[in-house]
Amino acid sequence: MPLTEPHDDNLPQEEQVVSVPAAGGGPIDDPVTDSDAAEVGQPEPEPSLPEPVRQRIVSLTAAVLPGLPGDEVPVPLRRVAKFAPNRRARLGAPVIAAQLAADPLFRQRVSARVLADVGDLGAAVVDGTAPAAADPVEVAALAYLARPRGWRELIDASGAAVRAEADTAVVAELVRQAEQRATRAEHDRAVARVEADKLRDELARVREELGQLREETRQLGRALREGQARERRANELLATERGRAARAAADADAELRRARARLAEAEAAAGVARSSAKEARSVDDARLWLLLETIGQAARGLRRELALDPVDKLPADFVADSFADSPAATEAAVRARDTDDPARLDQLLALPRAHLVVDGYNVTKRGFGEMSLEQQRKRLVSGLGGIAAQTGDEVTVVFDGAERVHGLPPTPRGVRVLFSRKGETADELIRRLVRAEPPGRPVVVVSSDREVADGVRRHGAYPLGADSLLRRLSRS
Repeated sequence: MPLTEPHDDNLPQEEQVVSVPAAGGGPIDDPVTDSDAAEVGQPEPEPSLPEPVRQRIVSLTAAVLPGLPGDEVPVPLRRVAKFAPNRRARLGAPVIAAQLAADPLFRQRVSARVLADVGDLGAAVVDGTAPAAADPVEVAALAYLARPRGWRELIDASGAAVRAEADTAVVAELVRQAEQRATRAEHDRAVARVEADKLRDELARVREELGQLREETRQLGRALREGQARERRANELLATERGRAARAAADADAELRRARARLAEAEAAAGVARSSAKEARSVDDARLWLLLETIGQAARGLRRELALDPVDKLPADFVADSFADSPAATEAAVRARDTDDPARLDQLLALPRAHLVVDGYNVTKRGFGEMSLEQQRKRLVSGLGGIAAQTGDEVTVVFDGAERVHGLPPTPRGVRVLFSRKGETADELIRRLVRAEPPGRPVVVVSSDREVADGVRRHGAYPLGADSLLRRLSRS
């Protein structure tokens, strides 16, 4: 966009400048007198500079830049002035062009240095004339920096000369290419003539060989027909033998397939039998180990609870004493505990190797149904984690519908969280867990569902209501 350089009050009036943009290389200032400014009115747009002219302006400025005193070099160019000569014009071109446009005093100093270096050519350019033998690019660059009268015409003439040289170079290149193509065409014609002579000789030789080959072909044709007749007879015999061999191979393959099928069925049956036996043996071993562990801990617990001292009388001694003393009828008052009594739950959990199975949603909807399902699961699982930590018992909580569950809480140590599969309810999963336990292991099932309680009772489990667990959790 056009930029106008403000007047400098410290300069004489005849050195006041007007700055306009320089096409292609940044704006460069044009010093005009007050009379010139009155004649031209507003600043005219600068002519389009050919690329060689723009590059030459930057190159001339970069060459004289290190020779200027330090205080005469604009601040943005002081670093550029320290560059190597080959890097100064290449890397500092944008900054140099910008300073030539923005700082008329700097441009005048550069112009003075450049004109002094070029000698007579610079003086001719300042006078508004250009020697016919001078380089038009050099003349245009000097005119652009010095800005004498008629400098625009000098730049236009330089552009026309540059374009004429480019056109002449293009025409010369085209002529050179045409001459090269003509030379190659003449060479190709000479080569083609030589190749044609070789091909004619080769054709004569090939024709002679072709006559010999035709005679050989006729002889070979007769031998081939005789051989084909013999081959047909052999093929007929071979086809007969192949048919017999194919039928025998088909019969053998069919028998082999039947044998392999029977073998695969036998192997599959054996594998299923081994897998079933192994699984059944693993289940039986687990049940037996758990039962023995339960019995052992129960015995140790009973011994600890009874704390019996060594006796000095045998059972027969008590029978003998009963004849002397009158029998005293004593009755132990045993308080029956309700299924919702948390004390009964504590009694059952105190049994060795007890397994607590909880009907999840049956308990949560009864105790804190106002919460969301996720919050219900989280509260119940965290409470059961405390019970497992206190008692050391195995705890399993069962929920309905695993496919509808999102955001499961982390499971505490000792608590197993199960979800019923599609097509299966939590009640069925609870009954399956109870049936998997060995007879004699204490299994406590917490659910207020009567069907669940009746079902697990038939398999030897202890059913308790949901309120017993809720009271136990609230107490914790």
